[in-house]
Amino acid sequence: MAKETEIKLRVSRTTLAALREHPLLKARSENGWQRHELFNQYYDTAARELARARVALRLRRDGGQYIQTLKSRGQSVAGLSERNEWDWYLEQPVLDPARLDDQCWPAELAGLDKQSLQPIFTTDFVREKADLVWQRDGQRVAVEAALDLGTVVAGAREEEICELELELREGEPAALLELALALAADLPLMPSDISKAERGYRLFDPASYALALPAPTPDAQTPLDTAFAALAWHLLGASQRLAEQYRFSGHWKLLEQWLAQLIDLRALLGSLGQAAPRTSSSGLRGALDALIEDWRPPLQAGQDDEAARQAAPALFAAELARTRWGLLSLEASRWLLARDWTARRTPAGQRQGAAPLGRWLARLLADEARELPLARYRQQPEDLAEQLPRLERMLVWLRLARGVLEMPEPDRLYGELVKLGELAARPLDDALRERRAAQAQTVATLKPWKALLK
Repeated sequence: MAKETEIKLRVSRTTLAALREHPLLKARSENGWQRHELFNQYYDTAARELARARVALRLRRDGGQYIQTLKSRGQSVAGLSERNEWDWYLEQPVLDPARLDDQCWPAELAGLDKQSLQPIFTTDFVREKADLVWQRDGQRVAVEAALDLGTVVAGAREEEICELELELREGEPAALLELALALAADLPLMPSDISKAERGYRLFDPASYALALPAPTPDAQTPLDTAFAALAWHLLGASQRLAEQYRFSGHWKLLEQWLAQLIDLRALLGSLGQAAPRTSSSGLRGALDALIEDWRPPLQAGQDDEAARQAAPALFAAELARTRWGLLSLEASRWLLARDWTARRTPAGQRQGAAPLGRWLARLLADEARELPLARYRQQPEDLAEQLPRLERMLVWLRLARGVLEMPEPDRLYGELVKLGELAARPLDDALRERRAAQAQTVATLKPWKALLK
């Protein structure tokens, strides 16, 4: 068994050709690009029990070699993934179920009849790979770069494979992100944590692609730094999966959810006070602000305008043809992996980062509530939009961590603040003015709101 650590980056054919000639890859390559034709058959049961157990089983032909591989789903976010992988070299192109023993086979599949495994889909592609070597902080880094071009085929459906994979062979995972960032500065690269196996299952059954990632569940004693990192990784990973699925399907709701993850991530970054000095996150906050500023108007227009919804896929394709989405995703991953928000903070910031989440969050929400004069917005609802960033900071924590609070009816507080935030974000008209005033009154009368103000 080996652990596979890699970054997968979706690219266009034009970008794939440019990567082949990229000076950074050429300078670090030991022997240039080597071409391989890879033919892969994936197996599962008719009920797709392997997919539910988060493993993928394939039989690959690479030239004259036949390789049976079992991979676990592992952890993956923003294209950076870690998986366990088992390989067996076979004499014949026939699946050997006997190799799937207790050393690798998931315990939940112990009762599965391995003779029921059958072909499900294929992924056939040409891979050009190069071994890259360089020094990072005095240590050797070795990475296999692979340019893959081909197709995933499931029955009558197929999808193009066009991607760059960077697999770590020696060194720290941060080196992969740094290399990807350097390439993404020149070329549009879309970090993607969907494997070729997941693509095949998605083609076989479009409903099988799981958008929802398991949300972290910090408790009241979790240090703020730990909770923040877990929640930020979650939001970043969710935004990536939503971007990939919207690119694939064009379903409007996915685009709305994608923007919501970015708004939540921006609000999370803006909520930490001294625990994350502004200088440590200024680049990320600026990149998120630019993306949100560009995408909020078309999303608002699409709430009432079908033409705006129909135009959105082309706008999103144009976004992916630029470098900024890839750069943002990769830089956020690098920043979180390095825990850059903890650098150069004051002793007060260190204490805040180590504070128990329940205590810190109660104080944050109380401070934010005191700066949100609802009585004013009952009288002047047209001014409520100025409080949207504050509402978003409160909402992201209430959405993801309200279970740590010792207060009455936190779920109701969250639900009513969601309504207030939605009204604050919409363009104002006479009807909306009345609804804003009424919702401000509703929130002001809530028991949990009054508890925050005590």
